[in-house]
Amino acid sequence: MTPHAAQPPREPVPAPAPEAAPEPEREPEPVRDRPVTAARIAELAGVSPSTVSKVINGRPGVGPGTRAAVEEVIGRYGFRRRPVAAKGGVTRPLEVVFHELAGPYPVAVLNGVQRVAREHRLAVVLSELQGDHTTGGGWFEDVLMRRPTGVVAVFSGPTEAQSHRLRARGIPVVLVDPTGETGCHSLAVTTGNRAGARDAVRHLLGLGHRRVAVITGPPSTLSGRARLHGYQDALRQAGVPIAPELVRTGGFRVEDGLRHARDLLRLPEPPTAVCAPNDGAAIGVYQAAAEAGREIPRELSVVGFDDFFPSAWLVPPLTTVRQPLTEMAAAATAMVVSLARGREIPGRRVEFAAELVVRGSTAPPPR
Repeated sequence: MTPHAAQPPREPVPAPAPEAAPEPEREPEPVRDRPVTAARIAELAGVSPSTVSKVINGRPGVGPGTRAAVEEVIGRYGFRRRPVAAKGGVTRPLEVVFHELAGPYPVAVLNGVQRVAREHRLAVVLSELQGDHTTGGGWFEDVLMRRPTGVVAVFSGPTEAQSHRLRARGIPVVLVDPTGETGCHSLAVTTGNRAGARDAVRHLLGLGHRRVAVITGPPSTLSGRARLHGYQDALRQAGVPIAPELVRTGGFRVEDGLRHARDLLRLPEPPTAVCAPNDGAAIGVYQAAAEAGREIPRELSVVGFDDFFPSAWLVPPLTTVRQPLTEMAAAATAMVVSLARGREIPGRRVEFAAELVVRGSTAPPPR
């Protein structure tokens, strides 16, 4: 039997490499300046578009877990709604929220708001926080249901969480005369409180006053602290000691000026000039001076802040620092309209200059 011919050795066949596991599909990172539509939010949250609509507009009928899931997606991605209509079209109203509707302050603000609102045919809705500076949950839920073009918050403002949710829903918020330091995402229109107060005290020092008292605004407010700092700046720069008994922590009401001025004028060495935190408190200082038999400005100089009615009509007319609140409110409203139409805002903060207005309530101190 013929043996088989020897076969050449075979090369080993390598085992097939295991197939690489497919990369898991990842959701894109949230992009704050490119929010998504309600339909995409529904897809990402695994709910129906009608459920998203209820959450966005603050309506009931959504379970807590579902609502939280939708809120989480909105918080990550934001929400893109249709831009407001141009002039002549149908638009949602503009929301203006005040801490309090009293005195000339709201009138000055509304004059500026209406100037821009009329130009764009926007209705204006007013809200009042009854003296609070932070918006409560009831106001916030109402705003979600109204779905305004935007919010102008005056001497008040939503909480950081509320601001985040409003921005996520495409509702821009701009603060006017904010009460505290604004966050990195907040838009604000302010005035030069510190510089204005500094100019007022320098004016008094230039007249020869050295016993200059100050009644501050609430220390919890940005303007109250800034105006106190301006007072301190001017005295330090002039080399005049800051007398603790001449610094009174007060507020922005007539009663605050009256109460503190009474105490100041009873001091063994009373001031020859008083800086009030605003024109309203300055009226209280006028009343205290009249009670004490002190003639303004011969025996006591008085300076206010704001230049609101009736400052120019007091006897004597009040020297004050003009805060251009009407122009500030107009600028804030224009910012809201621009943001609602998808336009970019160049800066996060706009500051208007304050201007000293010298009238008849200041004069050199008595010899």
